[in-house]
Amino acid sequence: MLEGKFDESTLLKKIVDAIKDCVKLCNFNCTEHGITVQAVDDSRVLLVSLLVGQTAFSEYRCDRDITLGIDLDSFSKIIKCGNNEDYLTLLAEDSPDAVMTIFEDKKKERVSEYSLKLMNIDSEFLKIDDMEYDTVINMPSTEFAKIVRDLKNMSESLNIIVTKDSVKFTSEGESGSGSVVLKPYTDMDKPEESVTVHLDQPVDLTFGLKYLNDIIKATSLSGTITIKLADKTPALFEYKLDVGGYLRFYLAPKFDEDE
Repeated sequence: MLEGKFDESTLLKKIVDAIKDCVKLCNFNCTEHGITVQAVDDSRVLLVSLLVGQTAFSEYRCDRDITLGIDLDSFSKIIKCGNNEDYLTLLAEDSPDAVMTIFEDKKKERVSEYSLKLMNIDSEFLKIDDMEYDTVINMPSTEFAKIVRDLKNMSESLNIIVTKDSVKFTSEGESGSGSVVLKPYTDMDKPEESVTVHLDQPVDLTFGLKYLNDIIKATSLSGTITIKLADKTPALFEYKLDVGGYLRFYLAPKFDEDE
């Protein structure tokens, strides 16, 4: 059986909030090492890859591999029923038709239980090879979220140009244009505020802001975001979980029609 207990329900709330607008249905693949999710959005432009490692749980056991087919909208409603500080335990039998979510209030003798029926979701697990990227950017996740939110008012696309001394984000629409230029910057007192750029070769790529707007919903999971870019290759946007694991988004760039 599966039994995974979180010290605070807020972590799972943030994870589900971060992915439920990208993908509606997904398989939670549970193994002895933790829980993984891999799902592609309806337009097949964005791939979500999640690992919640065993260390993210205060107690964890999974006797054999179990797949939980979950409707994220329904699951989101259930996990909103708990307080952020409540213990949250996920329980499932070896061949489950439902997953149980149990909340325990740490201050009061209050226990709530919710059962969610599971779904049969067809999805193949893709092996994502470690790719070679032309550039890797590390920056504060709140800074990236602000850039996306600000520039999405201008256009439907965001152009990212990386050179050895700067990262330029540009959005051009019918009503006007906007741009933000970041230079590499090291903050010794607060390393998470630093902006670093590792560049093998310059990059000039364009992405749909609709998808980037979904990606930045994961901002609360990590103080930093890693962005890996390469020509004509899906970009990788990664939020590392402090407790062990990650949430990654692979987003295909827009190509010019004449290419």
